[in-house]
Amino acid sequence: MTQQEQLEIQSSKIKCGGCVSAIENGLKDFSGITEIKVDVETNIVSVKGNGLDKEVIENKLAELGYPAP
Repeated sequence: MTQQEQLEIQSSKIKCGGCVSAIENGLKDFSGITEIKVDVETNIVSVKGNGLDKEVIENKLAELGYPAP
């Protein structure tokens, strides 16, 4: 079994539980993603999985209204 990658992406637009739900729902169908954690206090989206493409994930977050700085 291969080691999973972990990416952390910061977005200052994460403010509440609704933001967390929107991000989780927006990323849940991405190929390779096995775990999504969103921290409202630090504004960090942590994603675990295999074959992750940070640029593609950042673009999706921006599309959802949570762009990386």
